Amino acid sequence: MRILVVAPNWIGDAVMAQPLLALLRRQHPQASLEVLAPPAVAPVFRAMAEVTDTLEAANRHGKPQWGERWRLSRQLRARGYERCYVLPNSAKSALAPWLAGIPLRIGHHGESRYLLLNRRLPPQRGEERRPMVEFYAALAGHDGPVPDPVLSPRPGLGREARARLGLRADEPLILLCPGAEYGPAKRWPSRHFAALASLAAAEWPEATIALLGSARERAMATEVTALSGQDLRNLCGDTSLDEAIGLIASASAVISNDSGLMHVAAACRRPQVAVFGSSDPRHTPPRSPRAQVQWLQLACSPCFQRDCPLGHTRCLNDLSPTAVFASLRQVLQPHAERPSR
Repeated sequence: MRILVVAPNWIGDAVMAQPLLALLRRQHPQASLEVLAPPAVAPVFRAMAEVTDTLEAANRHGKPQWGERWRLSRQLRARGYERCYVLPNSAKSALAPWLAGIPLRIGHHGESRYLLLNRRLPPQRGEERRPMVEFYAALAGHDGPVPDPVLSPRPGLGREARARLGLRADEPLILLCPGAEYGPAKRWPSRHFAALASLAAAEWPEATIALLGSARERAMATEVTALSGQDLRNLCGDTSLDEAIGLIASASAVISNDSGLMHVAAACRRPQVAVFGSSDPRHTPPRSPRAQVQWLQLACSPCFQRDCPLGHTRCLNDLSPTAVFASLRQVLQPHAERPSR
């Protein structure tokens, strides 16, 4: 049997889909379990032990891409899939599997997909947002406890990334991830990351403190470095996502906003502190026993907005570096008095 999973477009959502892949592998141990993913998230699925193969195809927001969908459907038809799980809620995500004639096409109700899917889970009404891990796992017909996401990067990936970037393989590495693709209401201020970096440098002088993220976050990381007065390594934009996953898997600790890299750190079981502002850790938590969440849970949050609708962003501005540093010490304490690989 060949099974296709159409992946979500965001790194964090891709990580949170891993338990679904694990459940499908358990249900169909001999199946070829393949994922169709945008290039930006494909490395996440390459780090999942359950995935047989990862196919890459762009899935740009707001564009039907009729010609591309038709060409993609011909490729999918040639591969002979028997069933498909469509994780995004958009109609266009289900278009290529429908055009390819995949017999069983499974997904949540989503938007205008009556013809495109032939097994739809009904929309949830009158209840709080279901955690995303359970939301995806429900597509496998699973209604019991859902395991936490787990990533298994290729052995040696972190060591190779360190070598290319001039980081010693045996040095403690603390990663700061100041970005969040969604918007400013999910980004802890640069001055707070800078103050945290200073506290960490004083506590663990033997550790390398590096900033990790995309090229779009390089200016933010430069600001953090300047404000901290510390010798930080700005790696934003210097790594591929594969390398970023490898570095996170080898890190002593990770401090991040609610972002895709937060979910990667949780799935790699690294000691971590996750800072939440406009989003809700009950909906998209870092699902790891080695994670701590810092969230003020103000009366106005979670608002799930890109920018603070009240103009003050107190949910992040009022969250002090000392509070996050205390959580960092706590997540490291059970394992060592100081960071270690």
